[in-house]
Amino acid sequence: MKGIASAALKTLQRPDLIEGRAFLDGKWAQRGETLSVVDPATGEHLVDVAACSLDDADAAVDAARNAFLKWRDRLPVERGQILRAWGKLMRDNAQDLSVIMTAEQGKPLAESLGEISYAANFLDWFAAEGERAYGETMPSHLPGSRLSIQMQPLGVTVAITPWNFPSAMITRKAGAALAAGCTMIVKPAPETPLSALALAKLAEEAGMPAGVFQVLTGEAAPLARRLLEHTDVRAFSFTGSTEVGRILLTQSAATIKKASLELGGHAPFILFDDAELSKAVKGCVGAKFATSGQDCLAANRIYVQRGHYDRFVDAFAKATMDLRVGHGLEPGTDIGPMTRPSVAEKCRQQIAQALSAGARLVCGGQDSPLGGNFVIPTVLADVTDDMLIAREETFGPVAAILPFDDEQEVLARANATEMGLAAYVYTNDLGRAMRLTDRLEYGMIAVNTPKFTGAPIPFGGWKQSGLGREGSRHGLLEYLEAKYVCFGNLAA
Repeated sequence: MKGIASAALKTLQRPDLIEGRAFLDGKWAQRGETLSVVDPATGEHLVDVAACSLDDADAAVDAARNAFLKWRDRLPVERGQILRAWGKLMRDNAQDLSVIMTAEQGKPLAESLGEISYAANFLDWFAAEGERAYGETMPSHLPGSRLSIQMQPLGVTVAITPWNFPSAMITRKAGAALAAGCTMIVKPAPETPLSALALAKLAEEAGMPAGVFQVLTGEAAPLARRLLEHTDVRAFSFTGSTEVGRILLTQSAATIKKASLELGGHAPFILFDDAELSKAVKGCVGAKFATSGQDCLAANRIYVQRGHYDRFVDAFAKATMDLRVGHGLEPGTDIGPMTRPSVAEKCRQQIAQALSAGARLVCGGQDSPLGGNFVIPTVLADVTDDMLIAREETFGPVAAILPFDDEQEVLARANATEMGLAAYVYTNDLGRAMRLTDRLEYGMIAVNTPKFTGAPIPFGGWKQSGLGREGSRHGLLEYLEAKYVCFGNLAA
């Protein structure tokens, strides 16, 4: 398995998409200080990437501010043409982009291909939505006056993006910002800068003006702090943990920035006795193990009503044992490595704590023969609410199954968390489905399906799972400001 990622990168149709320089003000910038990008499956060194300085962050803001003065005046259709051209280039180079993503992030290649398609869709969606940033007129309360509201771009914006979706989280943010007329500086995760830089290469080819879209690589914490304390940055968007989100929100407070935060999840998957068991098992596998479980939407607490409980545990464990663990570039892989060693270690700690507290190991649990960042898909049954795995997001391929008796009980247990991103409900009772969707304290709820994301939907959570929305027309509004205008003395 050693060397598979570097060998795959050498076979790219476009090797120039592997870039180690930062993309600042329309130029490719090399730096003496670098960060190493490694294959999380093997630890193999892949590429050295420029470690930008605080001065680089300041220069990027200056370039973005200057570019904004022209970009905001472009017709929305002109901005949209560039976004669509960017999306087309992503699709034209989907295979190469997917290999790059799997090499640095670890997810199976099929999932990387799906993410590239998903990411390109945001550019098309916002290209069109930017042409529909409508204002409004209002009946006047003043004699002889005319009142209106214009929607105008905020200015310079920043995106701080995660390692689990290194392309889609960029286009979901940048597509909205650029369509609205803002400029954006992207600070990608240190683990996955290659995907961001490849997108910058394609944005440049699509005709993106200098300074409109920039990629600032390097250590996350100091660069993010500098950007968020900068008075010329008007808004920022962050996808990542709630803990880091709190820090970034605090750092931005002094300059009162508009914040869009997509933070941690702790998703309940609720299966009632009236649901079809086979569909629920298949749906739960999809909801739990996508992106090797490293997904804020992953089903973290699987609540199963007692009538289905034993049969579900057996069927779900069987499906879990059929998942193939391996390098993401190997054909047939379902579960790749954890991108960070700390994620793998957290999975192991949660398994150990649950077992010591009385949970039942149904399958998995042992160390992977592949070693390192690999975690064997694990199913734990008879989990209780006080166990660590039921109280904290797992972010890995470990499934916790908890029994319940009735609707009111499971509703209270599902809502007993400060997280509120996504929830899943499986039932054939329409009334029950409607009651649950009304009362679950989550920003997104999927009924009888594990799939619900896409460019048209307002992605975001309640409570400490975030602020604002991404995707949909609501995502565009994150980068627009309402300006009220009153024209007086219009009476003849």
